[in-house]
Amino acid sequence: MSIKPSTPTINPQRGEIWWVNFDPSTGEEIKKTRPAVIITAPGMGRSQLKIVVPIIGWKPHYTKYLWMFKLSPSKTNGLTKESSADASQVKSISVQRFGKQIGIVTADELDNILAAVALVIGYNP
Repeated sequence: MSIKPSTPTINPQRGEIWWVNFDPSTGEEIKKTRPAVIITAPGMGRSQLKIVVPIIGWKPHYTKYLWMFKLSPSKTNGLTKESSADASQVKSISVQRFGKQIGIVTADELDNILAAVALVIGYNP
């Protein structure tokens, strides 16, 4: 899927899933255009930057990785195959990398993704 530069009026919101262009990338960074969940808290950060968790295809061996949260396709999330939110690849990106919104995760799914990010960064309240 080709991504066109976004206009400044684009405003992805927490819990939404959007197509995001992660290229160029280096080393083991997430690559290509793929879905990502926005995790930026409302009112936080600069409006033209969003914190996202990329979504990749699900593989059975991911069950042993606590930072991989499984997402099953649904009409609400817009995913077309079993997928995983990869919290080890959390990053802040420009809205110019965003393409089209494809869906939204449930509140429980968002909580689980945020818990995976907390695990990755070593946050223990």
